[in-house]
Amino acid sequence: MAAIVSNTLNEEKSLVCQESTTMAQQKDLDHKVNKLKKSVQEIEQDIQVLEDLQYEYDFKKNTLEGQVEAETNGRTTTEMQQEEMGITVLNIKIEVVIKEMANVLTLAEQIQHTLISDELPEWKKRQQMACIGGPHNTCLEHLQSWFTAVAECLQQIRQQLKKVQELVQKFTYNNDPLTLGKSQLDEQALSLFKNLISNSLVVDRQPCIPHYPQRPLVLKMGVQFKVKIRLLVKLPELNCQPKVKISIDKGFSEMDTVKGFRNFLLLTNHTKVMNLDESSECLAAEFPHVILKERTPSNRTNEWSLSLTIYEELHLISFDTQLILPDLCIDLSITCLPVVLLSAGMSNTIVPGLVSSAWGSILWYNMLCSEPHNLTFFLNPPPVKWEQLSKVISWQFSSVTKRALNSEQLRTLADKLLGHETRDDPEGLVHWKTFLHTSVESGGSLLHWIYEHLQLTKLNVLSIWNDGYIMGFLSKEREKAFLIDKPPGTFLLRFSESCREGGIIITWVEHSQDGEPVVHSAKPYTRADMNRIPLPNFIRDYTVTAGEKDPVNPLVYLYPDIPRDVAFGRYYTSASDGRDFTFTYTVGLLYALHTFVMCHIWHAKETAQIPK
Repeated sequence: MAAIVSNTLNEEKSLVCQESTTMAQQKDLDHKVNKLKKSVQEIEQDIQVLEDLQYEYDFKKNTLEGQVEAETNGRTTTEMQQEEMGITVLNIKIEVVIKEMANVLTLAEQIQHTLISDELPEWKKRQQMACIGGPHNTCLEHLQSWFTAVAECLQQIRQQLKKVQELVQKFTYNNDPLTLGKSQLDEQALSLFKNLISNSLVVDRQPCIPHYPQRPLVLKMGVQFKVKIRLLVKLPELNCQPKVKISIDKGFSEMDTVKGFRNFLLLTNHTKVMNLDESSECLAAEFPHVILKERTPSNRTNEWSLSLTIYEELHLISFDTQLILPDLCIDLSITCLPVVLLSAGMSNTIVPGLVSSAWGSILWYNMLCSEPHNLTFFLNPPPVKWEQLSKVISWQFSSVTKRALNSEQLRTLADKLLGHETRDDPEGLVHWKTFLHTSVESGGSLLHWIYEHLQLTKLNVLSIWNDGYIMGFLSKEREKAFLIDKPPGTFLLRFSESCREGGIIITWVEHSQDGEPVVHSAKPYTRADMNRIPLPNFIRDYTVTAGEKDPVNPLVYLYPDIPRDVAFGRYYTSASDGRDFTFTYTVGLLYALHTFVMCHIWHAKETAQIPK
């Protein structure tokens, strides 16, 4: 218990520190972006001052030239000095503007480097963790606001450079500082803008089947899936309705020669126009009805063999588009996280464990792969620390319910994966094959056991699970230890290891004639059973017969000491629900008929002016 509390407190401290660090980084970036926007506005004001000075100089020069022509005596030394002084003032102001622009571009480059090298990869990592059940607050809006702000500033700088150039072209100055530095600044601003736009295309929603939004990246052939991409920069000049092309395994031609690696076709409209998304007000394109079909296998010579099963074979879906602006053309490309493609018709009933194995592959890849698009990851998958794996397994429950796995449930899973001796070692390593092939009593894998009981929890006992009334993953030894010292009639609920498609085992304690506690278990209550009779009703109506005694319900207190009806009373459904409904409906109909008759009689009396 002390170790559990210590680990929990350390984890909480780590999360608080991490959140504080993240908030500090965001505030620092917000400060830099605001400074950039303020500096650009100051340059705009300086350019306006420069424009006023030039027009003032132009007016004075034209006036002096008119006087000289009228007097035909030439310009005096004082007039020439005044003209040179005006040119000097203009040159100084231009130098100030050029230096300000150079400083702004340097700041913009620093911010852009932070966005592309730090913030964007961190967001992609957060999205990757969200795909396997992690926290869903990916903060894409923050990223979009920063990208947009820098892009706006770069475009303003480019326009300011053009404006200053137009002003200077009206006059010819000696050693013009703008002519010396303008070309370099223009190229720098253009390069920064193109680089920012090129990195602003992201996958807003990773590929997923609509019926399973909490299981992205596991797809089936012949079953529609959807995916959405988004541009993080929001500028009016980008609303040119670019066309996006979708493709699968693009640019990975080396996989074409791999024995056993399947090739697929996309059955959809391969191009889609990016339009303004109402929620983000950015350009976005959603492909809502994409279907995959396997190509006919070819008889070409294979250079090397990929000894992977279907659920270990990864594929990539890519998007390409082009932004064509009046003076600029930018190519953009983005690729989704790797997906696992199951054959058409495959399901848990036809191929037991295949869907759960594919789900496990997605967990393993996104936990451990440091390379973004490594299709050969499962040729030599690295092991994972139990501390990390247990957190991800717990995420699977917290992402679809209100309750994550507790330390007791994780301890049971650790016992099966690591053994009793190493279960408390957070550094204990779990290998992919161990995770995939460790079996339970039913003969299925541990991974399949976890997956099926997750489905059972979500579809059949969600409210009871959220209330904390189901122990879940619990060994028989720990089950007995919990109940042995409890009063007779105390019972608990745990997941069954013998049911391949998931089930709940009810175990209770009673005392023998000599006063010794004895633990009994009912047969597993399966998902099929729950579809006929809800679990709370089964607990309420469960009875056993001992000898010649009348049947009794041995389930009295839910562990640790909650009366059965207090725990499950609000979930009971009456066996006479149908009769009660018929009676209520009949009474209501009679009341309506009575009201109609009385109103008709009242109306007749009013019409005939008969005293009531």
